[in-house]
Amino acid sequence: MFLSDLKKGDKAEIVKIHADKALKDRLTSFGVMRGEMLWIKGCSLAKQTMEIEVGSTLVALRAQEAKKIEVIQIDKV
Repeated sequence: MFLSDLKKGDKAEIVKIHADKALKDRLTSFGVMRGEMLWIKGCSLAKQTMEIEVGSTLVALRAQEAKKIEVIQIDKV
């Protein structure tokens, strides 16, 4: 399952990031890395962007970036 499959309110754990080094480094600088828990705070209408919370950081991701983050869903709301 990928981050792009989740909906607002879902909680998940990051399993793997399937991206090039530049994107992995950028995500890591925001705390988005393997083993971290995240919450989906909101999505745009066509799910072109999503806002996630990792720790105390809010991060906005494009749909194409979210499709590269493999997660395990923890619980549903």
